[in-house]
Amino acid sequence: MESALHLYALVLLVTIPPMIPNSALLAGAGALAATGGLHLPTLATITLLGTVVGDLAVYGVGRRWSGRATTWLSRSPRRSSTWAWMTDHIQRYGVSSVIGVRFVPGGRAMGTITAGILGLPFRSFLLAVFLSEVIFVTCTIGLGYLGGRLIPSSGPTALLIGPAVSLLVAGVTLLIRRCRRPT
Repeated sequence: MESALHLYALVLLVTIPPMIPNSALLAGAGALAATGGLHLPTLATITLLGTVVGDLAVYGVGRRWSGRATTWLSRSPRRSSTWAWMTDHIQRYGVSSVIGVRFVPGGRAMGTITAGILGLPFRSFLLAVFLSEVIFVTCTIGLGYLGGRLIPSSGPTALLIGPAVSLLVAGVTLLIRRCRRPT
């Protein structure tokens, strides 16, 4: 039981900051839940709590320190071009952009800080974050859980499931956005 508490604390700590890659840990925790080592609803709740709190913190930084944040984003050509792209998409598509970029590497941080800087209404942002993080948590932990039940613990197939689902979710989000685009 004590080791499970340590794992729950670790999951919470790695899901709050948006720049820490955590999909492998979360899939592993899902696989551990499949074997009974962790309680699946508790794991999902803690993960969702951590991701939403982290997103709200970054959004708050964008809102509070938008001048400093835009200066920092403008310092390098790569950040500057990403900032310009993100700004354009959030202004055009709002919530669906914040949801879609959640599944792109580095998109969680860039999407949330851009939404804060641009002043995306809090309710809209909260909706986007909640939906995107529910999808993320369900996919990541769920895939680990299914992997723990169905796939042997070794082999390349288990390593490819997470990235494939992330690409699928991002693709579906982009497709929905294109279908809703005004002509």
